[in-house]
Amino acid sequence: MTTAFSLAPLFRHSVGFDRFNDLFESAARNEAGSSYPPYNVEKHGEDHYRIVVAAAGFQEQDLDLQVEKGVLTVIGGKRENGAAEVTYLHQGIAQRAFKLSFRLADHIEVKAAGLANGLLSIDLLRIVPEEAKAKRIPINGDKPALN
Repeated sequence: MTTAFSLAPLFRHSVGFDRFNDLFESAARNEAGSSYPPYNVEKHGEDHYRIVVAAAGFQEQDLDLQVEKGVLTVIGGKRENGAAEVTYLHQGIAQRAFKLSFRLADHIEVKAAGLANGLLSIDLLRIVPEEAKAKRIPINGDKPALN
């Protein structure tokens, strides 16, 4: 039995929101997937965002960030165990390989990334060009509209 549902009735009276529908459905599909590693998506102002990934046990050389076609991908590779003589009595820090993907909205750019205290922080900035910003349309009263 599938739990898929359609949002088509919500978008009947809207224009240009097809992408939102796609994003919502992909998030619903990913809900059943793995939640490792945990992450936060934070808003730090009107146009500033940050993704924080819990990358405990990973070092900078173990992580790879890529942006391609509007998708930010964070890949964490399991490094080889340098201390082969270590026997773990309990190993609670997973350090298993992972891949997270985030679809970036239009005009969102990755500005910086940093790893500190086991947290990978990725700073994002929304830069909207002038031609894409909202503009006022004057109403010309008695004048006929252009044909």
